[in-house]
Amino acid sequence: MNTPHPLLLAVAAAILFSNAVRADVIPDRPEKLNFPPLKYEPPAPDQFRVQLKSGPVAYLVPDHERPLINFSLYIRTGSYLEPAGKEGLTDLCGWLLTHGGAGTNTADQLEERLAFLAANLGTSINDTEATIGLNLLSKDLNEGLGILHDVLLAPRFQDDKIALRKQQMLQEMKQRNDDTPNIEGREAGFLSRGENFFENRYATSNSLASITALDLEKFHYAWFWPSNFVIAVSGDFDRDAMVARLEKLFSGGPENVEMDHLKAGKPEPIPTNYTFAAPGVYLVNKPEVDQGRVTMMLPGIKRENPDYFPCLVMNSILGGGGFSSRLMGRVRSDEGLAYSVGSRFPGGVYYTGIVTIGFQSKSRTVAYAASICLEELKKIAAEPVTDQELNIAKKSYINSFPQKFATKAAVADQFAADEFTGRRTTDPEFWKTFRDKIQAVTKEDVQRVAKKYLTPDKLVVLVVGNKEEILLGHPNHPTKLTELLGGKFTELPLRDPLTMLPLK
Repeated sequence: MNTPHPLLLAVAAAILFSNAVRADVIPDRPEKLNFPPLKYEPPAPDQFRVQLKSGPVAYLVPDHERPLINFSLYIRTGSYLEPAGKEGLTDLCGWLLTHGGAGTNTADQLEERLAFLAANLGTSINDTEATIGLNLLSKDLNEGLGILHDVLLAPRFQDDKIALRKQQMLQEMKQRNDDTPNIEGREAGFLSRGENFFENRYATSNSLASITALDLEKFHYAWFWPSNFVIAVSGDFDRDAMVARLEKLFSGGPENVEMDHLKAGKPEPIPTNYTFAAPGVYLVNKPEVDQGRVTMMLPGIKRENPDYFPCLVMNSILGGGGFSSRLMGRVRSDEGLAYSVGSRFPGGVYYTGIVTIGFQSKSRTVAYAASICLEELKKIAAEPVTDQELNIAKKSYINSFPQKFATKAAVADQFAADEFTGRRTTDPEFWKTFRDKIQAVTKEDVQRVAKKYLTPDKLVVLVVGNKEEILLGHPNHPTKLTELLGGKFTELPLRDPLTMLPLK
């Protein structure tokens, strides 16, 4: 019989001892796990910020791990600047900037060059800003910057591409009433902001037909000036060399001498003249669907409001925290009435945000699910939250905080967005103090802001779905939608998809 080598016996004994110790310290349940405090400090924006002599502010974050460069540009313009009767102009302009040719390249040539370079170029213009993004290999930087210059400052607005995009937009208009999410989003906007607010000015067949190439050129020339740009650049580049390249890139303005007589410059302030609908339940009949979509709305706050951080924590407990939230626990887990349910409490940038609760449920259970949401709305204002709920909500923000700056591109984009929206000026310490302000929120703070902002007497509930089935309700749950808010009930008509006027 062979005797084991003494060294093998020692190793085996060490392994057995290690396993015994490890088994001793491993808790029997996940919630008993203890972790050391997370030590992380966000990057300082000033180390990346450059005020270019040519006008724009740029945030430059080098990253040499991969041979790629990302450009993101924020431009001070938006649909709020569309001339009356030209609704759809910004949508058309945004698409054509990257699909309508630029500089010496026709639309097809531009597409071919981007495909050859394996570069991604995208543009959009929304209500309050335009964004342009370019991603390419660092070896192709010179050609990429040339393309970016032409797209920004010398678009061609090719006639055949104008016609193509108009045709596409017209087809999209015709489908406006096909899907309930589109109807819900549109009508929620009308209820929460009012018929006359700029966010609710939709393109029509007539406004689209009236837009000409000259309209596009005038709009572009008015706002696409380097002084209206904020830039984020991340990737494989030398900082000083990139500064020099950007100075050269933005040394001029839009290249259209025929527009020189027009006034160009800083856009007017974004309008804030919205109106919130009268409280009550509003129903849009969509008979061919078997589920109802529900959006419950209340007026919210701006992000600089002192209550911003308590509202974040309160909302996480109510419905923003996923499966740890009360709404998900009751509506989905306990009652099985919806696959997903949640709430949002955004801080508005230019005007107050809208508090929302949203879910989908079978037509017959819509009223019951809505009544549960209303109960939870009242409960969080009437009773203090538990220590566990408060701890989970605060930890979710604090522990996920580093993800805001997980990549160099995220760092550049976040600081550029802060510059663009004015947060750098109004709250330069926002990210530095974010976790401390979350941690400072108490149960009393949560209940106080819930009482202040979650006011049922101002609640607007929008339902889109099969009217007959929804109003019938469920035999096991006698809740009626028409009685949910004291009988304040209004049926809203669908809108003509081409004119956006209510159908009779």
